[in-house]
Amino acid sequence: MTSTQAIIKVRGLCNQFGSNVVHQDLDLDVYRGEILGVVGGSGTGKSVLLRSIVGLMTPTAGEVNLFGKNMLTLPAAERAAMEQRVGVLFQKGALFSSLTVMENISLPLIEHAGLTRQEASEIARVKIALTGLAAHAADLYPSDLSGGMIKRASLARALALDPDILFLDEPTAGLDPIGAAAFDQLLKTLRDAFNLTVFLVTHDLDTLYTACDRVAVLSQKKVLVADRLEVVAGTDDPWIRDYFQGPRGRAASQAADRIER
Repeated sequence: MTSTQAIIKVRGLCNQFGSNVVHQDLDLDVYRGEILGVVGGSGTGKSVLLRSIVGLMTPTAGEVNLFGKNMLTLPAAERAAMEQRVGVLFQKGALFSSLTVMENISLPLIEHAGLTRQEASEIARVKIALTGLAAHAADLYPSDLSGGMIKRASLARALALDPDILFLDEPTAGLDPIGAAAFDQLLKTLRDAFNLTVFLVTHDLDTLYTACDRVAVLSQKKVLVADRLEVVAGTDDPWIRDYFQGPRGRAASQAADRIER
């Protein structure tokens, strides 16, 4: 259940690459238990924002607070411990090609939780089942997996350490509509079952309408608006108008209405 407690607070974030300013004085709150969809046009820095929050890149300026602590100023040991409370699903899965699905999921359990290979394997099987993969997928390599299976295997790895927050970068990209819809429902089920907070970068309108509690729009180097989808869709901005009120936006909205009925 979504609360009013901000588990992620970003304040005054700036990201710059040479002369290219991607973010300038960006502020964003993500509330405990919500699924927040992050959208924006090409070049607005959606993945850059995600990477800044999870600590994969250091912003030019600003604060990134997780669980009430500024991640940019924490001592290394404390920061490493905090990062274990976060799970990340990268855009193309980022599974290790030389490891089986089981080994990919077991790796963070062995390296960060100090479990034995046998203990890690037992937990990995649970994570595989949670994400809807067949048991035999444990012994497959990434090259043996379909696109949908790669997404689920990557999600299982992101869940390995029982994180409080999940970061997902375009999790339904490349999936067929049926597979994408199934992934959206899985995400909602996992959020409700484990009280996860989900930061979801996506361009998938169906995902926004069916899975997200709020939507944040990146534009003009900042978060232009972050609110319930109906509020965001009604915002007077050319990109938002084209995105949500164009043919695909209308179709996604109508489909969501039919499901609710």
